[in-house]
Parts: sequence; structure tokens; C-alpha cells
Amino acid sequence: MVTIARVPCLDSNYGWLVHCSATGMTISVDTPEAKPLKNELKKRGWALTHILNTHHHHDHVGGNGELVAEYNCKVIGCDNDADRIPNITDRVKEGDILNIGNLSCRVIETPGHTSGHICYFFEGDSHPPMAFVGDTLFSLGCGRLFEGTASQMHASLSKLKNLPAETQIYCAHEYTEANGKFALSVDPKNPSLLSLFDTIREKRKNGEATVPMPLSQELACNPFLRSDAALKQSGGLPETATDVEVFAKIRSMKDKF
Repeated sequence: MVTIARVPCLDSNYGWLVHCSATGMTISVDTPEAKPLKNELKKRGWALTHILNTHHHHDHVGGNGELVAEYNCKVIGCDNDADRIPNITDRVKEGDILNIGNLSCRVIETPGHTSGHICYFFEGDSHPPMAFVGDTLFSLGCGRLFEGTASQMHASLSKLKNLPAETQIYCAHEYTEANGKFALSVDPKNPSLLSLFDTIREKRKNGEATVPMPLSQELACNPFLRSDAALKQSGGLPETATDVEVFAKIRSMKDKF
């Protein structure tokens, strides 16, 4: 059995604890802040065995040192970004398979937000497919392009689009309501988006989280995963615009929103 704990950290981050009850092994996907993660681990009686870092930004690796000191756990990160991942013990790259307890995940390189960003895709008989995507994909949004190009980010998002539609997406921030406002500005007649945004506003009003979310929802509503006529029109692009051109324009519009 797999148990996942969502741990609010900092201002908008979520840390994710993934526990394999059969073996007792526990993963922290990113470490935005050590204290709330340690508190959750102690409350549940779990011992941290692995940290899976998605990228090097401080709000994703800031708790590595303190958690390693407490639990002597392994720290896994992208091979080509290893010098920026504190306390890294294991380097991984595209297609590598990690077996942790009874859990198995595949490494997906997703450059764009940073040059060394990776995601972790878990499949198995004991749980639905799960993707921990860091700052590559958000509900109704995607990460800013700090180190990569629009073409790189589009290719990275395309990898995630091709995962099974029932995949649960675990992103690293609670940005959904703000992302939804932008999504509606470029896709105002999308019935799926309109319905979803009503639900999102109600959840946030009640202090509820909006993630994880099914990939199927994002395929229908997230403007960064689509390049249809409505988005081309919103971006002032011709019908002949390529998917990458549409993505680049919508990402640029979001940066100024």
C-alpha cells in the first residue's frame, strides 16, 4: 500500500511524502522546508529514506541538509545538475528506473524551467499512475522559463502529455486559482475550464488544496498543453502557427499577466 502526504511549506509550496507501508521506506519529493516535513514524518511514525529532488531551486532543496542530518537518507537528483543539488548521493538521467521499497519510478528529464529539471513517474499495481512534476507543470499552468527555451519546455510538457490520462499530477505549488484567471483570459469559452474554475474558487475559499489533479483535467483545460484555434486567436497568431509558436506566445502573455 502507498500513502501520500501533502505537506504545505513556505508560502505556496507543497512537499510530498510517499510511504511504502510494506517496506517502511519513505520518500520526500523535494524539500522546500525541513521543519514541516519533519513534523509530518514524526506524526506518522515514518523514517525518511530517500529525497527525490526535481531541480535545484532553494524552495525545492532547502531542507536537504537538515533532513539528511536527521535521517541519513539518500538524495537523488539530475546527473547534469548534480553540482547544484545539496547532499546529492545518487545521480539519475532520462529513462532511469528507481526501485524504492515496492515502488518503482521512471525518471523523465524536463528542461525548461531549469536546465536540469526532472520529473518522477510512478507506476504499479498498488496505486494509480503518479507523476511528481516539480515546477514543470502546474494545474492550469507551467513553470517560468528561467534557463530553458520555449522549444525545450514544449518538448518537456509533451512528454508529460503522453503519460496515461488517468495519471495523478503532483505539482509543487498552489498556484491554481491565479493560473485559472489567466487560462480564462486566453480560453474564455472552454466549458471544461469554466466549470473547473468554479470548483477551484470554492476549494480555495474553503482553504482546500487543488492538487493533485488528473492529467485528463489538464489536457482539457490547461492552455500550455494545447494549441487549438482559440489559443491562436487569443495570441494573435495565424492558423498556420506551430505548436511551439503557440506555446511561446501564451507563455509570454502569462509572464506579463
